[in-house]
Amino acid sequence: MPRTRPNPPAPPAGVAAGPPAVAPWRAAGLPVRAAVVLLLAALLPVVSGCANLTRLARLYKRESRPGQTRVRAAVVEVKSRVIGSHFVVEAKGDKRGPWRFLIDTGSSVTLVSEEFYKANAMRDTRLSQSSVGVRAASGQVAYLQAGNVREIQLGAGGGARFLNVPVLLYNCGELSAHLGVKIDGVLGFPLFRDTVFTLDYPRGRMTLSPPGRAPPAPGEVIPFNNDQRTPIIPVQLGGETFAVLVDSGSDAPLMLNPVGLHPRFAAEPRPGATVGTLTGDRCQKIGRLDGTLNLGGHQFEQPLADLTDQLSAIGGKILCHFRVTFMPTRNQMVFHRDSDAPVTMSPLRSPGLSFSKTPAYWRVLGVVPGSPAEAKGVRQGDLVSRINGEPVSSWSLQRFDAQVRHADEIIFTFVRGSAEAPVLIPTFDLVP
Repeated sequence: MPRTRPNPPAPPAGVAAGPPAVAPWRAAGLPVRAAVVLLLAALLPVVSGCANLTRLARLYKRESRPGQTRVRAAVVEVKSRVIGSHFVVEAKGDKRGPWRFLIDTGSSVTLVSEEFYKANAMRDTRLSQSSVGVRAASGQVAYLQAGNVREIQLGAGGGARFLNVPVLLYNCGELSAHLGVKIDGVLGFPLFRDTVFTLDYPRGRMTLSPPGRAPPAPGEVIPFNNDQRTPIIPVQLGGETFAVLVDSGSDAPLMLNPVGLHPRFAAEPRPGATVGTLTGDRCQKIGRLDGTLNLGGHQFEQPLADLTDQLSAIGGKILCHFRVTFMPTRNQMVFHRDSDAPVTMSPLRSPGLSFSKTPAYWRVLGVVPGSPAEAKGVRQGDLVSRINGEPVSSWSLQRFDAQVRHADEIIFTFVRGSAEAPVLIPTFDLVP
C-alpha cells in the first residue's frame, strides 16, 4: 500500500504561511545523543499493512487521546524534574514501578517501553500484527507496534488517571542512557486533551486540572492550531510572523525553517553537533539570529537558531524560561515569566564532539568540522571510557553539560585496542 505524507498543518489565524512545512513529527521522541539536541518530534502515524488498515485507522483517529480522563482534584501535582531542558514526570506503578515518562507536547502519539506495556496492557487487546509508521524530524518513517494500555496514573494517589490509552511500543534504552535515568515512555500531547496542564520549568513542577480551570499564573493567552494534535502558535522575528510547534520533547532553542522568511544572522550558521532522531542522525546547522524573537509578548534577543527543513519549532532551551500552561479544550496556552526583561541566550559552548551513550562507554557520533577535537585526530566511531579520569557512567547529562559550559578543556580517555589513551580537548564557543 502506498504511503503518503500528510498535508502540512495550516498556520494559526493571522499567521503567514511560512516554510512549506513538511509534516512535523517532533519525533515524539526518541533516540537521543549525548550533549546534543534531543530530536523528538510530532509523530504523525502512517499505517503499514493493508489488512488491518480499517482497524488501525480507527485506533489513530484519536491518536494517543485516552478513552477516558479522570482528574480527581482542582489541582493535581505530578512528581517531576527537569533534566537538561527535558521535562520528566513520575507515574504511579505496581511493584515494578514507579514509571518515568518524558512529556513531549510536540508528539501526537504516546510511546511506552515493552516492560511498561506488559505490566499495563489491556487484557482484551493484543498488539497489532501490522506496524504504524511515524514520521521523524528527518522526514523518514520508522515502524512501531500499536496497542492499548489500561491506564496511566499521574499525581499522588493516582490523582489523574488516563484510561484505555492507545500507545506505540518503543525501546527507551538510548533515551534513558542520554538522560541518566530509566525512562519508560514518552507522553504525547493528545493524552492531556481533557485537562488543563502546566509545565513549570523554573520550579520543575507539573500540575493537572480539570478542563475549564483558569491558568495558575497570569499571562497573555495565545491561541494555537491543533489540527495535527500538537500545539502550533504564531511568533514574530524581524517583522515577519510565522508558525512554530511548541515542542517540549526537544531540548533545542529555535528550530527555524527559513523558507519564505528573511532571517539575518549575527553569527552565521555553521555545522554543529550530530543529533539523533527516531529514524537516524543529522548534523546541526546552528547560528545566532540578528533580531528579536517575540513569543507571546516575551522577547528573546538574538536567539540561537538551528536550521531545519521541517516545521519551525521552539524547544526546551526556550521553554525553560517559562511556566507554560496548555488548555487543549480551548486550543489556548499561556506563557508566564517572573520577569518581563528580554532574554539573552549565552554563547553555545562545545567540546566539538557528540555521543551515543551506554553505561560502559560513549561512542563518538560526530566531530564538529574545524574544531580542536578534529585537530586532535578524534574520529566518528571512537569510544570514550573516561572523562577527566572518571568512568563515563559517573557523568550525568547535567554534570557533563555544566563541565562543557565552564571548563576550558576536558580530558577524554579513548579506547585504543586494549589500551586507553587520554586526550586533552579544549572547549570553544561553537556559536558566540
